[in-house]
Amino acid sequence: MQPAPTFPAPVQELVAQILAEAGPPGTPQQERYLREILTTVVRLVRDDASTGDLKIINTALKEMRYAFKVFAPYRHVRKVSAFGSARTKETSAAYRQAREFAERICREGFMVLTGAGGGIMRACQEGSGRERSFGVNIRLPWEQGANEFIAHDPKLITFKYFFTRKLMFIKEADAIVLFPGGFGTHDEGFESLTLVQTGKSRPLPIVFLDAPRATSWKTWKRYVDDHLLRPGLVSADDMRLFTVTDDIDEAVAEIRGFYRVYHSSRYVGDRFVIRLNATLPLALVDRLNEEFRDVLQEGAFEVAEALPEERGEPEIAHLPRLVFRFNRMRFGRLRAMIDLINRAGPEPTVLAPPQHTAEGGLV
Repeated sequence: MQPAPTFPAPVQELVAQILAEAGPPGTPQQERYLREILTTVVRLVRDDASTGDLKIINTALKEMRYAFKVFAPYRHVRKVSAFGSARTKETSAAYRQAREFAERICREGFMVLTGAGGGIMRACQEGSGRERSFGVNIRLPWEQGANEFIAHDPKLITFKYFFTRKLMFIKEADAIVLFPGGFGTHDEGFESLTLVQTGKSRPLPIVFLDAPRATSWKTWKRYVDDHLLRPGLVSADDMRLFTVTDDIDEAVAEIRGFYRVYHSSRYVGDRFVIRLNATLPLALVDRLNEEFRDVLQEGAFEVAEALPEERGEPEIAHLPRLVFRFNRMRFGRLRAMIDLINRAGPEPTVLAPPQHTAEGGLV
């Protein structure tokens, strides 16, 4: 890619003036990104971008800005994105399973995001209740209306584009649960798996939840086993990235247990930093160095305090860290390591609130 052209001093001064007139930009890093956004707009003029391209950029940027604003007051609450068919009947076992799951996971302190429509989406928002729900609706030619449990709520957002909507589902999620559904549900499930498998999303639980004794996702997993895993199109480690069950207790335990000791993670330069709800004993760190050397680029796992680059997150500055140089390839093995930390680590005294500001859930 060719280096971006520099602009004459008057253009740079105008960008700075616009930022100054809009108000204080916050941190130097925020100011840098705002300058780059405005500079990109100027480059669109130089590129003679078409009206159609400008329309896409304009709509997408407005949708993201508004969604970020809606979610901002809830950045310290963990959330579960729930997917499933809009055609599921209220009398079905899948509907009852979705409603009960949402009710149960909200009792654990989570909020629920759905597509705000009918079927499984309605069931989850009936179970979670308006106060614990977000609606991430899509504008369709036949005007999919929001269900009554989230309609007219300030936490309801309607998108024109699927890609901006899906960005919010992933960016804000601390866990993903999928109920039986059609093309859209499978699209969202495979995209979630792809983002975690490739490290473009932070690690998080992905649960495929059937109705009791139903086989939709069990059949799907047999397909994955037979046609993806067996011929080597995915690795055995990748199978650690998701859980298939028809048991609500197991689904809730999978999500809750993921955050027992593990709190969050981010990259700081070439180091991967895992924030923890409790300090790992040296014996466990030694075990990680012995059993998970294959995830290291070099060096070893080390316990540390917050790094200087994390100073913009004071709410979690007190948390202990596990720091290492991750090879950015073995994400299934990384998940296996997190599972071991959660099983073998000490019981936390108090769980720290989540933090959705460092990298927005996307890497």
